[in-house]
This record gives sequence, structure tokens and C-alpha cells, in this order.
Amino acid sequence: MKLSWEVAFSLVNNFKWVDPYTFIRPSFFSSFKDLMNFLDVVHIKFCLLKPFFENMDTYPLVHAQELLPSFEPALDEYNNLPGFSMVVFDRTLDYFNEIFQFDLLHCIEDAITDISGAATPFEPAIIQHNYSTFLSRLPRKLHEKFKNDEVHENITNIANYPRLIKYIVEMDRAHVIAKNTHGKFYFAGIYGSFPSDLDTELKRFGLKIKKFQPGDNRLYELNRIFVYQFLMELYGFPIASERRTSAALFARKLFKMGEDFLIRVLGQSDRTITTLYKSKESINYPKVEKIALVKIEKKQKDIIKSLKEENLLISEDPPCVILRVHYRQHSYDPNNIRTDRALSVSKQEVINPYTLEVTTNYNIIKDITLMTYILNDIVKGEFIGRIKYKRNEIVENTETHEKRLKFLYAWLKKHQRRILGYSDEFFHKITKVLDNYLLNPDNFEIFQKHADVFQEVWRQYNYIQQARKIRILEELVKKEYKGEKIRYLETLTKIKEIAQGFKFDSVIYFEDLMEHVIMLCNKVLNDRYLISKYIKKSDNELTDYGKKIKKAYGQLVAIVDDLKKIYKLKKKTQLSHIQYEQI
Repeated sequence: MKLSWEVAFSLVNNFKWVDPYTFIRPSFFSSFKDLMNFLDVVHIKFCLLKPFFENMDTYPLVHAQELLPSFEPALDEYNNLPGFSMVVFDRTLDYFNEIFQFDLLHCIEDAITDISGAATPFEPAIIQHNYSTFLSRLPRKLHEKFKNDEVHENITNIANYPRLIKYIVEMDRAHVIAKNTHGKFYFAGIYGSFPSDLDTELKRFGLKIKKFQPGDNRLYELNRIFVYQFLMELYGFPIASERRTSAALFARKLFKMGEDFLIRVLGQSDRTITTLYKSKESINYPKVEKIALVKIEKKQKDIIKSLKEENLLISEDPPCVILRVHYRQHSYDPNNIRTDRALSVSKQEVINPYTLEVTTNYNIIKDITLMTYILNDIVKGEFIGRIKYKRNEIVENTETHEKRLKFLYAWLKKHQRRILGYSDEFFHKITKVLDNYLLNPDNFEIFQKHADVFQEVWRQYNYIQQARKIRILEELVKKEYKGEKIRYLETLTKIKEIAQGFKFDSVIYFEDLMEHVIMLCNKVLNDRYLISKYIKKSDNELTDYGKKIKKAYGQLVAIVDDLKKIYKLKKKTQLSHIQYEQI
């Protein structure tokens, strides 16, 4: 069976369709999990696959790297593509006491005395109310079409949701699904406005992670964007549109209230279905998932071949799949070198377009080989694409060295924390590509013409190189090296080598990295067992091994003292510059 949007998900267990729009079985859902599967089918089928198959030549497929945190604001708005936001409650609604505004639709089944009994006289009035409410929020150009559609006779029946979705995506604001008095989900409301007290939430979160201090305007200005980005990323979004911001903050509020909920957003710019929901695994934050039609690069020949054999490709030209990505949130940790890491990928699932079954056998978005290919294409000037440089300039393609440098800066910034965690072998490949380009004598004259951009790239590259050393230090503090336990002497020796290197790395100085080095070294120097077992004892009480440890400890103390002097000097110089600028 050749895939088209009409036949997509036609083989899903227990799901029965009469035609592409008409869903007949099951006729209702009472389980949250079953409803989620149903919503996945409807939203992927009508909001991703249908637009793709109708405009295959121009549909903007999502690139794998776009689903990797940290997320970048999309560069374009595709107004011809569907977009929506929705909230699902695993309970009945309490209209007056709900904490957001929406237009209520009444469930017809609730107007029946029992499931098989006769309707009350109010049923026609309820149907008319739902019809009028829905029509009032629909763009006028669709009024006639909706009036002629039989679906308007029972809007709230969840089985009619596939036929309604084409109207829903044309509406402003969010729609609502909840349970009726019989415990079945129904289409419960439209035109929902998610509450978004961004200012309060942002400041409260910044104070909690100690990035803000009450009344400190300078600290607030300095850290506001970091806090904003970190907070939004915890909920799967960049700093973006009001639709996604309000969805994130509403999910935050509902989670704190202990609600069983699901919030889902499809943006017209990111072409990605983002879902936030309460689950058993949720402890501090709701779970985050994203679904998108993801392009497979033609260089990934082995992956394409395997996907084709398993009937998972949506299209062979261009090659693409339905990909669901699960994320894991991370609390802010000032002692971790990757302090900006709010989210990481926990699982990738390629979704079968016929059965909805998933496979986790493919690494689509974290393919290290693909990252190396992209980096090579950038420095060669062969990469085709667009990036936002420093949040205010759109750069397209890499035909000039200036554009390549700007792409490199954006690439290094985007993948900074991933590069810190990857293997030495991968890092060696990355440094080889970058060194061959940035240190090539043939390019020096060109780079002088773009000195500002070159210095930004070089500084970002140096930051990553120094930060990787700190990541090794973080392991050494635990007396571990490359996954193996090591003894005190080897620990101190390796820490000395890294700390000594930072004295010379301070030519390109990063205050936060220097603070980390000093803090980590002090952790080792303050190790109580180390001090009592070796340092406080006289040489006569120590073995040869113990004397070596004591000597290495003393050498590390001297290196840390030097680092503290450099830190104080840089701090003093920085303060002098600030005072001079104020004058």
C-alpha cells in the first residue's frame, strides 16, 4: 500500500475509519493513554502529513538538529500550515472554578437520562448552542462550508474530532477536551486563553536559582535572558511566541496544582507538535515530547536503507520520517559546567505511518557523524541553510568566509554542551576540522577583514576547549577518570596538570570557567580523608606513596593560589573598566 495522508494510520489496532475523515471505532475514549494515541493519529495525519503530501515540493521539513536543545526561534512563519493549541483534562470541568477563560461546549450525552434512554427536551437547544458558539469563533470565510458539513450536528462527540480539526486549526486560541459525567472524553470548549503571568514566574524562578537578587537591577539585566531561556526550555520551547509561552506557563501552573492534564501546541513556525503532560514519571516538571516530520540527510545512506526496509519512510525523495522525541529536564546546577542545560534528549521514536507502532533503533537527531558532516560542509562553503546570528541577523548559505564564520559561531553555540559530553574521539574530529580552517595561513588575510566575527568564533571555540577540561576535572573530583576509579596520587597529578594549564589559558579568560576550576580544586584540597590520612601527618609517619601524595597536594595548593591571584586581578581590571565607563 503506497503511503498517502488518506491511508496513514489505517492499520492502527482497534481504530476503524470509513473514509479519511470519518472515524467510527472506538466511539469513545475513557483512558488518557488511548486518547493520546487518538490525538497523535489525528494531529499527525491532518496537521503534518496532509500538508506535506499536498505540497511535497515546498513543505518545510524539520531538520534533525532543530529538535536538539537548546531550541532556536524559528526563522519563518508558515501561515499556510496548520497551527493550534489545546488542553486536555482527565476530569469533568467545573466551569466557574476553572483558572482560564474559554467558551464552553455542552456534552449532549450529559443531557440524556441514561446512556440508552430518551433525550430530554433540552437536547436540540444544546446542539444549537454548540453550533452557534463554534460558528461565532470561526473565520467568516469558513461559515458556509461549516453550515453545510453534517459534523455540526454533534460537535462535542470525540469521534467527530477528525472532521472538526480542519476548522479548529483556523481558529484563534486553544480548544479544550475533558470528561463528561460518564467518564468519557468529549470536545468541551474553544477560544481558550491560557493564563501567562510571565513577569512573576520569571522573577520567582530567577530568585530561586539565585540568578536574581531583590532590587539588584544590574544583576537582573545581566541574567534575565539566561533565566528566561532556561525556564522556557524546561517546557520544550525557545523564547518564542505568546502561544508557546502561555502554553509553557499554563503547564507549569497545572503541574504545581497536581492536575492530570495534557497541553499540546503546533506552531506554524516550528512545524512541530509539542506535548506537555502529567505522567507517573513526572516529579518536578511535566513530561515533554515533540513530534515532527524530520528530514533524513541523503548522506545518512545506511539509515535511509534500513528505514526503507522497515517501511518507515514517509517519502524517499526527500527522505523523511515521523519522529517523536522524548526529553528529560535538569534542575539548574551552578556547580555543573553545563549550567545552561535545562533539557536533554532521553529517547527517539520513529513512528510507523501505517500502524502507529514505534521503533527506538534509530539515532536520527544525535548522529555524531552527521554533525561532523555539517561542520565540514560549513567550513568548505557547501552548507545550504539559514541561521540566526546573535539573535538579530539572518544568514543564508555559506558561500563567503564571513558567512562561514557566522555559521560556525552559531553551530558552536548551539552544540556547545553536547560537544562537552562527547567522546575524545569525536572531539578530536571536531578540533581537526576547526583547526584546519581557523589556523590555515591561507585564510589569515581574509579573517583579518572580518576580525570581529573571527574573534567571536575563536573565543567560543576556546570556551569549549577549556570547558571540556573542567568536565574532566568534575570526574577527577569524584576520583574517576574515563569511567574508571583512580587513586589519590593519580587524581592529584591529573588535576595539577589541568589547573596548571589554566594559568596559560587565562590569556583568553572566562570568569565563570576560572571560578569552576578554583571551586573544584578546593573541593579536592578540602577532602577530609585526604587531609587526615596524608596531609596532617609528618613525613616520618608516611610511606613513599603517602609522601608523593603530600608533595602533589602542596604543589596543587600553590597552583590554586596562582589561579586566585589571576582571578582577583581580572576582577579588579573588569571593575576598573566599569567605573571608567560610568565616568
